[in-house]
Amino acid sequence: MSIFHIDPDIRRASTLHSDFYTDQHWFDESKEKIFARSWQFLGRGSDLKETLTPLTLLPSVLDEPLLIVRTSEYISCLSNVCTHRGKILVEAACGGDLIRCPYHGRRFLLDGKCASMPEFDDVVGFPAESDDLQSLPLAERSGFLFCSLDPVVSFDDLVCDVAAHLPGDRTGLSLAETREYDVNAHWALYCENYLEGFHIPYVHPSLNKVVDYGTYTTETFRYSSLQTGHSAGGEIEARYLFLFPNMMFNFYPWGISVNIVRPVTKDRTVVEFLTYIADELLYHKGAGADLHCVELEDEAVVESVQKGVRSRLYTHGRYSPTREQGTHHFHTLIAEFMNA
Repeated sequence: MSIFHIDPDIRRASTLHSDFYTDQHWFDESKEKIFARSWQFLGRGSDLKETLTPLTLLPSVLDEPLLIVRTSEYISCLSNVCTHRGKILVEAACGGDLIRCPYHGRRFLLDGKCASMPEFDDVVGFPAESDDLQSLPLAERSGFLFCSLDPVVSFDDLVCDVAAHLPGDRTGLSLAETREYDVNAHWALYCENYLEGFHIPYVHPSLNKVVDYGTYTTETFRYSSLQTGHSAGGEIEARYLFLFPNMMFNFYPWGISVNIVRPVTKDRTVVEFLTYIADELLYHKGAGADLHCVELEDEAVVESVQKGVRSRLYTHGRYSPTREQGTHHFHTLIAEFMNA
């Protein structure tokens, strides 16, 4: 039997086999089976000031050079690799009404169509469709941009069932801070920790004073999950949205903290924190008051787990049916993608 089998009944299920977190083969397999087939976060559309903005889709894992094209009429995503000899086309954000390769002068329209190429007059069948820049699926939701190389589902299908449960209008957000954390642990271990509030009373003393553990809830959807933390008085302190496989959107009264989990190696992960503030007066209050302290507490636990899963005496565990629905759901999706 494959190591990627998770019983759908959480009461009977065992967690992922430890090999998933320690074996280089499975880490490499997950690049194509999970990350190349899922949606990834690109940033906020309003942060793109130039017509042409080069981006790398998920560095260290996919390392795919992309080009975001923003005009007054549309925004799109193209390959940033010249179809002639593979040169990166745009190295830095810039304006312009066409794309020109700095290597041999091949030119493309902003829609990716190959327009011309010096010394190619005698080439039969040029330009063909294969000479155009490939366009990638791009989605925009609440001002945030997402892209995928080969998505299993559309972005609408990814978020449709959870959308009704999220806060309303989030206009007026401004990027206040960007920070990266280097975590010595497998990317999935970091996500698993995020996906359950079970550890809050044991790991986060300051957060536990704000969030009422007894009323903490987890809802799972097809490709996402949503956790809600209330205060002792019943007010919503935070909503934690997870979009498979590695995107976290934390909704607080003051704004949104976006956490993107980027695998680097099988035992090293970079987590990018982007803080978007809508109400400066509420910032540093409530469940989102000290995200840095909470992050360091999470890192310490996750790095300890990474050491533990290497043990010859550990292969897998079991789930709490009342507190680990999110982790069980996450493991089920990993198994589904890895078995495809």
